[in-house]
Amino acid sequence: MAANRRLCDPEVLVQAVRRFAGKRVLILGDLIVDRFVWGSVSRICPEAPVPVVEIKTESTRLGGAANVAANIRSLGGIPVPLGVIGDDPEGRRLREMFRSIGSKVGGLVVDNERPTSIKTRIIAHHQQVCRTDREDRSPLSGAVQMQVIGKFKKAIKTADAVVISDYAKGFISRSLLKQVLPKSKAAGKVVCIDPKMIDFAVYSPATVVTPNVSEIEQATGIPISGTRNLARAVKKILRLPGIEHLLVTRGEQGMALFGNGSRPTYIPTVAREVFDVTGAGDTVISTLALGLVSGLSALESAVLSNIAAGIVVGKLGTASVSTDELTEGIRNT
Repeated sequence: MAANRRLCDPEVLVQAVRRFAGKRVLILGDLIVDRFVWGSVSRICPEAPVPVVEIKTESTRLGGAANVAANIRSLGGIPVPLGVIGDDPEGRRLREMFRSIGSKVGGLVVDNERPTSIKTRIIAHHQQVCRTDREDRSPLSGAVQMQVIGKFKKAIKTADAVVISDYAKGFISRSLLKQVLPKSKAAGKVVCIDPKMIDFAVYSPATVVTPNVSEIEQATGIPISGTRNLARAVKKILRLPGIEHLLVTRGEQGMALFGNGSRPTYIPTVAREVFDVTGAGDTVISTLALGLVSGLSALESAVLSNIAAGIVVGKLGTASVSTDELTEGIRNT
């Protein structure tokens, strides 16, 4: 924990969090409804060796790129989500949830040919029993993608940053990225990307890309068992033109920040208790983008996002971090 204090001045981070208010972040990605079914288990099903969950309550939360919007909002920023929903009850529910947090909904495109993505997690005694997904992972039609690009061109003018939240549900594609990334660069915007494709060349140009270790392994074909192999794999990716930094999330080992022409910085985790890692990556990229547009360096933004992640994994289910929680986390780190 003391390592984070040495990496940057806590008061600088606190002041930056105060500047989050009013920052507009354009979020392109897979919008998901996260549905939670909470219950208890006291017996095994007689028909099959599986637990019987007695349902106590149910809840829905913004998931995927929608959870990025929730995190931006809870941190004082103005999220501008841009994504696709279905013409169905879940799509209408997503729209209502966005409005309930004060988020813009003008960037939502209705696609009559695909359902709104929904993940249902069944949880008993604070343990996830199973998950069911309803989704269509096929690429967007040309007509729907054109609607998305049209909305992007309008929204980019007033955005401070762009976040690409790729959950591999069909929204993010090579053709879409070829349209939005050069335009974001030309407009001088900070661009943060949470990737899913193994070809990192499609994510250029970008300010920061935030893969996990598994995604680095898949992208490079290099097995990673320590920092030496990690640095070798990242160096291979950073040879690609246009990617300024890689912030690698490493689970309980924290994060590692790499940039062209600079030595890697390893940031140890600050999580005290880990209840649920659901949506932690959304918190990381949200805090990272807000930090970068609030005057912080890439390293300072990475340290701040690491503190935010340490807070959110201590919560159960898809969650976000408030400015008060983040400020307290900075002071206690």
